Amino acid sequence: MSAVPARTTADPAISREPAPAPAHPVLAEIVRSGFVEGRHRGSLVLLAADGTVELALGDVTAPVFPRSSNKPMQAAGVLRAGLELAGERLALAAASHSGETFHRDLVHKMLDEHGLAATQLQCPPDLPLDPAEAETYLATGEVRDRVTMNCSGKHTAMLAVCAQRGWPTESYLDPGHPLQQLIHSVVEEAAGEPVAAVGTDGCGAPLMAISLTGLARAFRSFVLAAPGSAERRVADAMRAHPEYVAGTRRPDTWLMREIPGALSKMGAEAVQAVALPDGRALAFKIDDGGGRALGPVLARALGLLGVDAPVVSRIGRSPLLGGGREVGEIRVAF
Repeated sequence: MSAVPARTTADPAISREPAPAPAHPVLAEIVRSGFVEGRHRGSLVLLAADGTVELALGDVTAPVFPRSSNKPMQAAGVLRAGLELAGERLALAAASHSGETFHRDLVHKMLDEHGLAATQLQCPPDLPLDPAEAETYLATGEVRDRVTMNCSGKHTAMLAVCAQRGWPTESYLDPGHPLQQLIHSVVEEAAGEPVAAVGTDGCGAPLMAISLTGLARAFRSFVLAAPGSAERRVADAMRAHPEYVAGTRRPDTWLMREIPGALSKMGAEAVQAVALPDGRALAFKIDDGGGRALGPVLARALGLLGVDAPVVSRIGRSPLLGGGREVGEIRVAF
């Protein structure tokens, strides 16, 4: 009988797939009637006041898309490009606004001030981000609109600076556009690391991937930036007008209103970044994008940074209902 030839590593029958990355730790559990019915895994980093890593859960050096947590850096890029914005207008340029009437009114006003039309916005038409506001909006007969989309303030600011600089407005979302190249540089400078990848955000804008550690460093750099710098101007505007950054019923607003000097910005797919005025900072991402775990995880992270305020408990409370009554909760697991 002839010998069976030995298989080699080139043989597809025994080819080796890359080993899967270790699972991130469980950050939150869904507890219903005393039974753990689900878990949210993720990664989280806390920075001490001096910028050193105080706690790391999961891989906090791997790149992630921060989604709208990148918006302060995008707003700083618009300022560096030469657009003069301040107060509520600058806060709205860094916003994921709820689509409330005052948000929509200011977007329209900013468009008018810069000789722009809502039809030039390239964010998609949408309903208000806030569910209660969306119900009211629809009840009045309104339909999806670009101005109502939560990123319309950012897009208005981007269009305005392009018009001012004589840059193309039709291609303002192209990653190769001068404005987007400048924002790319701002992100790298603030994060202290290269952008690992460039994708497309839900609003159509270029989206720069950095690590959670880089994201926390970026927020820290904004609150510690020199007064008058683009970064500090963005941080100051957001903290002075948090309702324009988020809305009247949003945790970012509550946090910046009730913790003096805090800078907070959530992002889609369950990303959150916060910096405190002394340089302490945090950033985390829930792997499955489960936004319902954001509050409990954020509250626990703030507690570990030494923040003790009633708003932390308010943000952290996340009851589960059954038949209209409370039967459980989303609780942290770290």
